[in-house]
Amino acid sequence: MLDNQQNNSIFDRFKDFLSKIFGKNLSTQGKLIVLTGPSGVGKGTLLKALKANHPDLFLSISATTRQPRVGEVDGKDYFFLTREDFEAKIKDNLFLEWAEYAGNYYGTPRSNVEGKINEGVSVVLEIEVIGARKIKDSFPDALLIFILPPSMEELEQRLRDRGKDSETAINRRMETAKAEIAACDEFDINIVNDDLKVALQKVEVAIFGDSKVLK
Repeated sequence: MLDNQQNNSIFDRFKDFLSKIFGKNLSTQGKLIVLTGPSGVGKGTLLKALKANHPDLFLSISATTRQPRVGEVDGKDYFFLTREDFEAKIKDNLFLEWAEYAGNYYGTPRSNVEGKINEGVSVVLEIEVIGARKIKDSFPDALLIFILPPSMEELEQRLRDRGKDSETAINRRMETAKAEIAACDEFDINIVNDDLKVALQKVEVAIFGDSKVLK
């Protein structure tokens, strides 16, 4: 009969063997990183720059019931669903988190995120504040980063400059932003997106630590 030490040694060699085959460290899981903050604060721009610097990160694609904007591609920018399809997926528990925001549903498909984390791949979510709170409850080890605007005036200008929303929608987003910013201390780290390069470096340090980012 094998003793515990021998059993552990055999198990470790088996893990090493599988790691060589699949190219993954089976003893570690990936991180779950959440970027959240008010609409128009620049989360998407930061995320694109983060992915360009760190292509090993997996960016989860959200699902939504809103209409695609010009240039957006289904399956690349969002999974665009009908309201009926989205509600069916809610009932089947197929979302890691979901919320209704500005009259539309937004949610994170569960399978891709959990699968990647179990493979040892770090996953980044760009989601609304309501959804980020749900992640905090279901994934207590997730890193939650709240992106702040330099000022409310600057946030409103950014919303206007992107030319995607009606006056009514901008006013609604600004009211929502006030409540969201008031709750920023609920999250692990707050980063002001005043200068993109500086904000990106702060996000990288939060995820990877100084040694990998500050060279």
